[in-house]
Amino acid sequence: MVSQAGGVLLVETVRKTGLDQAISAALAPWRRPRAVHDPGKVVLDLALAVAMGGDCLADVGMLRAEPAVFGPVASDPTVSRLIDTLAASGDTALRAIRTARAEVRDRVWRLADRKAPDADGTVTIDLDGVLVIAHSDKQDAAPTWKRTYGHHPLMGFVDHGPGGTGEPVAALLRPGNAGSNTAFDHITAARLALAQLPKKYRRGRQSLIRTDSGGGTHELVAWLAQRGRWLSYSVGMVITDAIHSRVLKVPASAWTPAVEPDGEIRDGAWVAELTGDVLTGWPKGMRLIVRKERPHPGAQLRLTDADGMRLTCFATNTIARPIADLELRHRLRARAEDRIRAARATGLRNLPLHHTAQNWVWLEIVQIALDLLSWMPMLALTGKARLWEPRRLRLCLFTAAGQFVTTGRRRILRLARHWPWTSHITAAIDRLAQLPNPG
Repeated sequence: MVSQAGGVLLVETVRKTGLDQAISAALAPWRRPRAVHDPGKVVLDLALAVAMGGDCLADVGMLRAEPAVFGPVASDPTVSRLIDTLAASGDTALRAIRTARAEVRDRVWRLADRKAPDADGTVTIDLDGVLVIAHSDKQDAAPTWKRTYGHHPLMGFVDHGPGGTGEPVAALLRPGNAGSNTAFDHITAARLALAQLPKKYRRGRQSLIRTDSGGGTHELVAWLAQRGRWLSYSVGMVITDAIHSRVLKVPASAWTPAVEPDGEIRDGAWVAELTGDVLTGWPKGMRLIVRKERPHPGAQLRLTDADGMRLTCFATNTIARPIADLELRHRLRARAEDRIRAARATGLRNLPLHHTAQNWVWLEIVQIALDLLSWMPMLALTGKARLWEPRRLRLCLFTAAGQFVTTGRRRILRLARHWPWTSHITAAIDRLAQLPNPG
């Protein structure tokens, strides 16, 4: 009998995608002579433990207790020494892991037989900050803008649209007092995210960078505009006095009703494009679109609102599309909050290590875990199960108990028939078995 038998779904995802081979090859320079455990296998074991609910290095013991499912697992001292070794290597080890992830991501998207994560053939990358609270004194922990104490990583996620979840493609570890609108950090995160995409999505405007108003700086928009021939952007903007004054001058005939994802017109919300002096100083080709809506009952208006209407604004370089569609596309950036919630439930509730260099490695492990929790449903699940968040995947699938039976030189995993989600597990295993093995 084995517990966590449903974890075989993640193990098979690792094998079918070739992630084990890619990570092992990337971390081969860090393998010591006559070492028993491969560094790539140790890192993947940590990622599997995090994907299944662990939040510290010692939680790899959950895998060690079930060698029939997860294979041999290194001891806690061996795991700690490897993390220290990778941390001491700095960016070299991080770049090796990121390169391996990008290579496997290309294969996963081809296995999924999809033109791109989004239905219209584009890749949308959402950049957003995450506050991670520290309950003890750790390196670079500092007071945050929410009057908490910890770190303020900047994350990037690929939005898979309404038919899927999302993948992490960037994680920039920052002190807790890092600003929300630091242009250099946003540019660095955007570069990390774009490097994770297959090459064909880095040209021809098949990639969209989307941020909230924290990205609405001259430096970031200028950097994005320089790559305007192959990169689109949709960046939230702060309502300045100039924008506020310009909104008051927009004639009633220039306002267009906002739309909902189902195509229905949004009652009480309108959008308009601003032109003129308000664009002075911004890159050529930038469009400024503002939305006004009636606030819900009881909502308190802000100083930047006008005529009893709640105002929001964003900038984009996309042309030949109705402004209502562009505003809806930008509003769907709210799905990034779902990605952040999944990340908090998958190792990002806290940073368990003391030194910043160690927590950089931990962030890469968290991203691998989130990759697996996105790739497995993409390749093996159907229907509503493809949209399950990590907590539900663990509750329904990964925690299922099973029994290994050896017969005819074969090992068969038997699952309880009364478990409500056994059919999901067996069907997912069958779909993974049908995928070609990596070359």
